[in-house]
Amino acid sequence: MYDIVSLGELLVDFTQSGVSPAGMRLFEQNAGGAVTNLLCAAAQCGAKTGFIGKVGADMHGAFLKRSMQDAGVDLKGLVESEDVFTTLAFVSLQSSGEREFSFARKPGADTQLRPDEVNRDLLEHTRIFHTGSLSLMQEPARSATYEAIDLAKHSGAILSYDPNYRASLWSSEEEAVRFMRSLIVTADILKLSEEELPFLTGETDPQKAANELIDQGVKVVAVTFGAKGASVVMRSGSQHIPGFHVNAVDTTGAGDAFFGGFLYRFLAIGKTLKNITLDDAADCARFGNATASLCVERRGGIPAMPKLADILSRLEQ
Repeated sequence: MYDIVSLGELLVDFTQSGVSPAGMRLFEQNAGGAVTNLLCAAAQCGAKTGFIGKVGADMHGAFLKRSMQDAGVDLKGLVESEDVFTTLAFVSLQSSGEREFSFARKPGADTQLRPDEVNRDLLEHTRIFHTGSLSLMQEPARSATYEAIDLAKHSGAILSYDPNYRASLWSSEEEAVRFMRSLIVTADILKLSEEELPFLTGETDPQKAANELIDQGVKVVAVTFGAKGASVVMRSGSQHIPGFHVNAVDTTGAGDAFFGGFLYRFLAIGKTLKNITLDDAADCARFGNATASLCVERRGGIPAMPKLADILSRLEQ
């Protein structure tokens, strides 16, 4: 039995890394992708994780495969295709550590996963199935995502969802809103950033937005606020959990690190969704905050995911 299985994007982040002697920007190759960052964060804590997705049969795909294997993620659901090129993302960093993205994805391999290529065994043997919204952007990955959700739910898995909004990848904001909202009714645990609230609910007030998501059937909502920490909302109430004070180097993967830590802690608590309390959810968020605080102190997405011992040490601060 797997702890967490995810479906979605596995791509190369070329992260800005200084300038050449000629004054040209240099980019460092890092493995990334929101759902894969989350898996690696959980795997570094000791969770058994598996991935479903597609890369190209090229040098970048081979690099990503090695990176995921090194992080401890099971890749029997990974498809390597000769027909499409591995998705690339170029990440420019501001002095604050915030990012600007440019994607080479027309189409990228991650968008070309077909429903018949989805590994059923992983979906039928996982405690949590996690997905984001980037796999909903075009066919056939959109249909593959819906198919995987149905299979996982039928098998009794908890469904987690992180609607990761990237404006440059959608044809319009209206299309993004429509498809991002389509998965709300399937989600048991949902994480989103403060900036993504209006896209999911039309509300900018975090409490009102989270309550609307709860009304649509989500059991636990986590809203992240960057350095300010996170809030958790359930039918029984809400709590805000402050973040840790750090000097951020690169915020790539911070939200994914948070949610990977959150889900790992949720499984470690050992309660069902029906029995988890607001205090339990707050404990998961504090663990997630610690995970994210360590992630932003290093460059890259997957390479920056911290070990369990470091997270536990941060929690004692």
